[in-house]
Amino acid sequence: MKKTNLSEHNKTTIPSAKNYNFGIVVAEWNAEITGVLYKGAYETLIENGAEPENIHTIKVPGAFELTSGARVFAKNKEIDSVIVLGCVIQGETRHFDFICNGVTQGITQLNLDYDKSFIFGLLTPNNFQQAKDRAGGKHGNKGVEAAVTALKMISLL
Repeated sequence: MKKTNLSEHNKTTIPSAKNYNFGIVVAEWNAEITGVLYKGAYETLIENGAEPENIHTIKVPGAFELTSGARVFAKNKEIDSVIVLGCVIQGETRHFDFICNGVTQGITQLNLDYDKSFIFGLLTPNNFQQAKDRAGGKHGNKGVEAAVTALKMISLL
């Protein structure tokens, strides 16, 4: 993983985004990181045929609220796939563990409860530099990877 660029993918294997509707839920906490993730996901959907009016965005205060934002899209029958983007950086307390576990369980439950994909785009780095490396830095952009995953899951489902 250390040498992997998350933005590299074979464009011939990505299904078209045309005629699909997407929800993107993005946390405002660590906005310097989540903004780059969002831009990568949005631009990847557009590059693969999504119309701007078919990409819907909800901003939530922090990572813990990502599941609630995603649930709004879960109830919308017109949304085909939901991309969830956030960043929780390890701190000195166990808060990191509780937030990451809660979001992971919440997104997993949404995937089980609804007939659409919920793509987990939550960065969980040890420090800010690792987050930057995965949000447009030396490891590419996890937002791009999340959008590609959404397109592949739409094709599967």
